[in-house]
Amino acid sequence: MKHRQLSAGLTVSALGLGCMGMSEFYGSREDAESLKVLHRASDLGINFLDTADTYGFGHNEELIGQFLRESSAPMIIASKFGIVRAPGSYERRVDNSEAYMRQACEASLTRLGVERIDLFYVHRLNPDYPVEETMDSLSQLVSEGKIGHIGLCEMGADTLRRAHAIHPVAAIQTEYSLWTRHVEKEILPTCRALGVGFVPYSPLGRGFLTGTFAANTNFSEGDFRASLPRFQADNMEANRPIIDVLQSVAIQHEATAAQIALAWLLAKGNDIVPIPGTKRLKYLEENTAAVNLILTKDEIGALNASVNPDSVAGDRYTVEGMKGVES
Repeated sequence: MKHRQLSAGLTVSALGLGCMGMSEFYGSREDAESLKVLHRASDLGINFLDTADTYGFGHNEELIGQFLRESSAPMIIASKFGIVRAPGSYERRVDNSEAYMRQACEASLTRLGVERIDLFYVHRLNPDYPVEETMDSLSQLVSEGKIGHIGLCEMGADTLRRAHAIHPVAAIQTEYSLWTRHVEKEILPTCRALGVGFVPYSPLGRGFLTGTFAANTNFSEGDFRASLPRFQADNMEANRPIIDVLQSVAIQHEATAAQIALAWLLAKGNDIVPIPGTKRLKYLEENTAAVNLILTKDEIGALNASVNPDSVAGDRYTVEGMKGVES
């Protein structure tokens, strides 16, 4: 497994593992299978696991905590705070207060069974709490040894600059993939100007870029994609040309569309560490193989040209899901 430096003092495997779907949003939980995936990821050299307190209302961190107790492999754990939901509800509020931050951090440490969270993100932004105050509070957690590095999730470029002026931001995590490229305009250049790493989540477009979904796909119970605008039949059909280009490049490499989508993202810079999520061994191994897949300049150009970022059909979240999303 290759490695990449997100920021000073934080080097991780070139591909991380998003663990959210092991607990919520993508159908039923299968803890035994998820633990197999976590152990196999470690065997493959992945040492960067991404979770959050809101994923499964703490279940995801508990699952990773169980894996950490079973494994002796050194892992780098990223978690998040700020999204507050009631069990069984998608509705949320965003709390960036110091009191909640400390409460959330202590709870995450307990569930994970660790003394320090390597990378602790502000999951979403509540403008009622100045980011300068939030960063000052987080910097105290760094001084206390409870967290190693600070990250921001779905924040805009101006917020990043303001936050970084108070305490170094190690990484920005924001959705980024072939069909979600808004970060290329301002956020990614700002990260590079400041020396901040970039962690794309949903690098496979929540599965769309794998090319396995038909416009009339019926999602299983508990799969939140059924409610997302981009996964409505008309929008999926309108976005189908993206898949056609991915598959044409995949044929040349004897690869899958998913591997090409990840290779495209990895080629965007050595400061980018995608975190594709899966709870299936097959897809974990497929995704990991993309690290060694090298695209030509012509192929990258064709993929870039296949998508007009401003004309992808459908919003990426519902109105409720956009709460606290600044980027």
